[in-house]
Amino acid sequence: MHNQSVNKIEKIFLESIKIKESIVKDQLFTSLARMGEIAGESIINRGKILLCGNGGSAADAQHLAAEMLVRLRPNYNREGIPAIALAQDTSTITACGNDFGFDNLFERMVQSLGNEGDVLIVITTSGNSNNIILAMRAAKAMGIKVFAFLGSGGGKAIDLSDEYFLVPSYDTGRIQESHITAGHALMEFIEDQLLEFNYIHLQNWLTWYEYFTERYRCIYFRFWWCIN
Repeated sequence: MHNQSVNKIEKIFLESIKIKESIVKDQLFTSLARMGEIAGESIINRGKILLCGNGGSAADAQHLAAEMLVRLRPNYNREGIPAIALAQDTSTITACGNDFGFDNLFERMVQSLGNEGDVLIVITTSGNSNNIILAMRAAKAMGIKVFAFLGSGGGKAIDLSDEYFLVPSYDTGRIQESHITAGHALMEFIEDQLLEFNYIHLQNWLTWYEYFTERYRCIYFRFWWCIN
């Protein structure tokens, strides 16, 4: 029983690796560079990144937005980059679900928070979620560029995308694993581009946590040296 469980876990890792190798072999990641260039230009021109998804993809949207707003790489202290995950607080989600319907949630957020020149990134493993499709249509009508992280053949979303990253799999878990890898690659690309154009700057300061950790370490070793 133990060996069967271990073999199953190994199989999942191998499947995930195989899909990523296929993405590299077939150059399916090249659209990320185009997305990054457009998103970087949008931010330089005072635009922002909007992200949305359902379930695990909603968590990925929040994850990537946080890395733009706060920090992506621990050695890259810089200004925040404007990004908003459209799965807002529970009050907003439940109010929209109750008053207008869950299908209208992301559409409503795009119409309320988006502006011409912004970028919308949708993350969907099926490409067919109604709330995602409506958000994409609303964004295009507003002059917002629409990028999609897709799987399962792309679904309806593929035809509404200005650029898309399509994972060659129909397995939800494996698609999501490639989506977050692609998301990190895209966010690093955007960050590097904004640094190159001096829109953001690396800061030579420590976070408060790092500062106090370093201070504590110095005090501790000075005390240790004195008593020994």
